[in-house]
Amino acid sequence: MAHGSEGRVSRGCKLPLLLLHVSLPLLLFLWHSPPSASFLQVKMAGTTQTVLLNDNATIFCQVYGDPSPNITIMGVTWFWKNPGSATEVKLFEFFGGQQMTGRPGAMVPLKSLESGNASLQLPGIQLREAGEYRCEVVITPHKAVGQVKLEVVAFPVSSLFPEQAMVKEKQETLILCMSSGFHLDNITITWKKLSQKDPQEVFEGIITNHTIENGMFNVTSFLMLKPSLEDNMTIYQCVIYHKSLPTPQKLNFTLTVIESEKTAWSLNSFFYIGAPLSLAVILLIIIYLLKKARPQTRPLS
Repeated sequence: MAHGSEGRVSRGCKLPLLLLHVSLPLLLFLWHSPPSASFLQVKMAGTTQTVLLNDNATIFCQVYGDPSPNITIMGVTWFWKNPGSATEVKLFEFFGGQQMTGRPGAMVPLKSLESGNASLQLPGIQLREAGEYRCEVVITPHKAVGQVKLEVVAFPVSSLFPEQAMVKEKQETLILCMSSGFHLDNITITWKKLSQKDPQEVFEGIITNHTIENGMFNVTSFLMLKPSLEDNMTIYQCVIYHKSLPTPQKLNFTLTVIESEKTAWSLNSFFYIGAPLSLAVILLIIIYLLKKARPQTRPLS
């Protein structure tokens, strides 16, 4: 009886011992794994952020998770790396209530930091400051890191020459559309013909020229026209697309076309009618002035 009882007790202890045997590796893993990996997180503005040259740039870094932001135990460090270098430069650091700035004007407002916004502010951003930015947030003992590529672009300044012209039919006419002073040479210039019918994109008679001056890009697009009378009062439009522009730039040119015969008649009428008439008027004026200037003789008394 006693033997049977001992056997039952032995079989009853096997299940807890088995669970302990299976769970021991898992418990050891959880004990040694860092608990902060899945709790504290930072979110950047995608993989690439674009800002305009000379703007007051804000590089976004938002803190999420548990524990919630508490600036008394919170640290924020921003690093920058030039694309052509492997060395990081520390731009800003806040920890233990102390701030360190490695770039003039760089800052993370403490008011924003209390609400989890660790975004870096850089006044007057320059082209040389493009590169990789890393936001490192520590809320003891947790840590999270985010990274973003920053592009600094300058928008193009565009002009059209001339804005309007009067030409004879079949007379070759050149229109220039110029964009200058921009950065990142990913600009596109197209031409459209805005007639009374549906607008049409122009593909023929276009020559585009690119130049670089002091690190800034310039592009000129030439449109050669040989208009007919049907093109009279037609509007040609130069459209500029660039990464820095929220909407394309559009510049218009108005073309007035006149008949060649009428122009020739006007010139002939001047030589055959206008010129002789003008000469006759001039001669009459000269004769009048000579008579007036001639001394008058008084009769003898």
